[in-house]
Amino acid sequence: MMVARRFIVRGRVQGVGFRYFAIQAAGRAGVNGTVRNLPDGTVEAIAEGTWDAIKDFRAQLERGPSFARVTSVDEFDLPLTGRYSGFNVEY
Repeated sequence: MMVARRFIVRGRVQGVGFRYFAIQAAGRAGVNGTVRNLPDGTVEAIAEGTWDAIKDFRAQLERGPSFARVTSVDEFDLPLTGRYSGFNVEY
């Protein structure tokens, strides 16, 4: 079963390579979607994939890259669109 989720990652997550880490994490987990920095200093990731792939992706977001300090990850349901064919940075 395919699902879609929106993640908001909080902490020291901008300026530390988090978006590129998210691209690698998405590839390892097998999810498609986008990642971007938000003006409030958080990072938003939209991911579509199987339930297990989404759980794996979230676990990787909670760790983050070595220079990041993730304090929380909020997760929200989204309608599945199927519009993503990979995982990219959105500017």
